[in-house]
Amino acid sequence: MTEIVNLNKFRKKKSREEKEKRAEENRVKFGRSKAEREKSKTEQEQAQRHLDGHAADDGENTPS
Repeated sequence: MTEIVNLNKFRKKKSREEKEKRAEENRVKFGRSKAEREKSKTEQEQAQRHLDGHAADDGENTPS
């Protein structure tokens, strides 16, 4: 004989599990320390300066 399942409890349990999974994903995605954020920001700025320094001049901004 099969076990009787309360559908409301099943739905609530499934909802809690989905919320916990989403929370775990967000902790991984957004949960960085201040030092990590600062380091990442510095690296991005350095990379942008590097690219700007190597950008080809298209001649539009040169004085005539």
